[in-house]
Amino acid sequence: MNAIADVQSSLDKRNMPINQVGIKDLRLPVVIASDDGSQHTVARFTMTVFLPADQKGTHMSRFVALMEESEHAVAFDSLRRLTELMLERLDSHSGKLSLNFPFFRQKTAPISGIKSTLDYDVTLSGEICSGQYRHTLKVMVPVTSLCPCSKEISQYGAHNQRSHVTVSLCCTRVVNIEEVIDLVESQASCQLYGLLKRPDEKFVTEHAYDNPKFVEDMVRDIATALKADPRIDAFTVESENFESIHNHSAYAMIQFP
Repeated sequence: MNAIADVQSSLDKRNMPINQVGIKDLRLPVVIASDDGSQHTVARFTMTVFLPADQKGTHMSRFVALMEESEHAVAFDSLRRLTELMLERLDSHSGKLSLNFPFFRQKTAPISGIKSTLDYDVTLSGEICSGQYRHTLKVMVPVTSLCPCSKEISQYGAHNQRSHVTVSLCCTRVVNIEEVIDLVESQASCQLYGLLKRPDEKFVTEHAYDNPKFVEDMVRDIATALKADPRIDAFTVESENFESIHNHSAYAMIQFP
């Protein structure tokens, strides 16, 4: 029987290396390590490696095979090992493995105690470049913000809005998803809940009124806490406030360093 040609491994003569080549939006069930043990969810994977100038193509099937064989919950250490294995399988010195998924937390309403579930958008990335590993965590946290100016100038009431706060950080040690969520929610005018009874609605309305925040306040307060954390090497904090009295959003961003 004739051998099947391995076209991907053939020589390319254009002298043009490729920085990232691989697969995008591979959707698979996955287990995410969390403070509560583990959580089952569905993630979209993007997996890429560096391709040398003399190699025609990468072996796309090896990315999928690697994920099909993975049995460990995704966490700080396991993501690093998975990224290292990816480079071994694809015979490359640099590459990146990212997964984006909804992360769920059970929340308890502040007065009634009724429980409900809230979702957060999370991206985990492991990247190796010339032997150096970089771990990145990105979390989008929806919260409430109430305008200090509106409160100050109005005889009664103040306009508020739902805000999306996105924290992206590069860490050298484990930073849990829940830690980022708790930090952002603690710095907002009020956190969100999936289900509230009337006494809870009264509480969150008054709590937001007592804790007004400009979009500038949100990013500065969160950035101050992140900067003080020795586990975090770099971060970006963004807040988009979906204005209730304008047809545009208010936005702020801090990047460190």
